[in-house]
Amino acid sequence: MHKYLAAIGFSQIKNRKDFNKLVMMCINDSTERSYTSNTDDTMLAILSKEFAPGVGLTVCGEYDDSNTFTYEYSYPYLKGTGITTSEDITIERHADKESYAGVCDDINMGITLIFYLQNIIPYIRAKNTDSLPVKGTTLTLSALSICGNIMMPIKKDKRVMERADRKKNSRYQLMQAARNGDEDAIESLTLDDMDMYSTLTKRIQKEDVYTIVDTYFMPYGVECDQYSILAEILECEKISNTITNEELYRMKLLCNELTFDLCINEKDLYGEPAVGRRFKGIIWLQGYINYPL
Repeated sequence: MHKYLAAIGFSQIKNRKDFNKLVMMCINDSTERSYTSNTDDTMLAILSKEFAPGVGLTVCGEYDDSNTFTYEYSYPYLKGTGITTSEDITIERHADKESYAGVCDDINMGITLIFYLQNIIPYIRAKNTDSLPVKGTTLTLSALSICGNIMMPIKKDKRVMERADRKKNSRYQLMQAARNGDEDAIESLTLDDMDMYSTLTKRIQKEDVYTIVDTYFMPYGVECDQYSILAEILECEKISNTITNEELYRMKLLCNELTFDLCINEKDLYGEPAVGRRFKGIIWLQGYINYPL
């Protein structure tokens, strides 16, 4: 059973028997299906069933030449909205099954983003027809969480915010130049980081860390697609799982200049989410690649 089932409203599923019933429901009554040839005599099938707006379970398996479906694995999902980034994406297959991880180097994050790929069928088709790499793709990120807290926002002065925006734009230009091998830009970024470290060291002695750090995005644990985040809530709505009636929170978050959607069970969230407040928790990052028509 998947660790993040509770995030989509199935916190009461504790044994394999109940989980198998859920999988069979998705297979027999799926709301979205996609297929592609896997080998000469098998067809890869991705079957998804939605249990709340944009929230559901995906079942992956194969149909053989006698039209018999063989279940391989499943995972809960949240369909994101909007465009998170337009940076180049690299796709790698997982070793144990026909699933894929995406890798994206986004300048705003300062780290390499690794996410679980939701729409594998278009990628497999492109790979089988030697159409890779596909130009003009964009990425929509989303996340599930089973542990989170709501924190109050930092009071922001308008002039301080304007100065911070100018500094972000300047840093973005330096990062672009550093990517292209500009040694002066690399040196400037290094000096900026040293100044920031010195300032933080002084402030942390008298101030709480969460009044200094507005947002962060850091790898968490040993699994490469899980992260610890602190993000600002831009939008928030409560939705309900149509099968279990468990209440879920769906939020749009802003973290290090990237926006993405997050879903968490109301039972697993400490505090009352609202626009302007901050979400702090552990997330499982997913991604949907938008291919050009």
